Amino acid sequence: MPEKNKILTVYKPLGLSPLEAIDLLREKHDEYKNTPITYAGRLDPMAEGVLILLTGETIHEKENYLKLNKEYQAEIIFGFETDTYDILGFAEARKEIENLKGKISLPLPPYSSYKIKGKPLFQWAREGKLGEIEIPMRSTEIYETKIQCGREVAAKELLVEITEKIRLINGDFRQKEILAKWWEALSAANGEKFLAVKFTIACSSGTYVRSIAHNLGQRLGACAILLNLKRTKVGDFEINKSILLVN
Repeated sequence: MPEKNKILTVYKPLGLSPLEAIDLLREKHDEYKNTPITYAGRLDPMAEGVLILLTGETIHEKENYLKLNKEYQAEIIFGFETDTYDILGFAEARKEIENLKGKISLPLPPYSSYKIKGKPLFQWAREGKLGEIEIPMRSTEIYETKIQCGREVAAKELLVEITEKIRLINGDFRQKEILAKWWEALSAANGEKFLAVKFTIACSSGTYVRSIAHNLGQRLGACAILLNLKRTKVGDFEINKSILLVN
């Protein structure tokens, strides 16, 4: 029988929350059904990849794993929330991303789990009360970025891709509202193409790649959002040594 008091590295699939990943582990591995389990370092439902799970007595060691450096494979798409839906030049985007190194300070994403006055930021946002608080800045460090590739995505193709991703998510994450907005935006952009850039990033704990995407868009004079995110490494825990969780 496998040792229950251990640290596990699992590959969290797209669409699952960390708690749903724990439930899936228990479902697929009977030896953990009645074992206490917690996760160290949240990974949002719209992201996939390495998630550290602490089992049995190791749940008391959680603090030791929260500050580990992270590595991601990210894809940013440019051109949204603008009137023209212009495509940004790939060479310009490459330059900005590859120069993204060192210590940076960016505001937290409004839809995040960071708590202010005991309430997560996403609740303040859902209640329309962000104007009543000051969104904190988060200081992190980028160690390395490397461009992998760029692609142009047609509006119709992008809508299919986004719809498939959002439909994987359970719970209340405003899926219907978000899908409706995407349908509206991409229908208006029929025939247009958008630039998507994929790159790897090594960074300190607490880095929100969503905030980096937004900031890059601002620096380049166009809006940008995070389209895909895969966490490939947490400290020394690597993706190719993770337990694959399959629904």
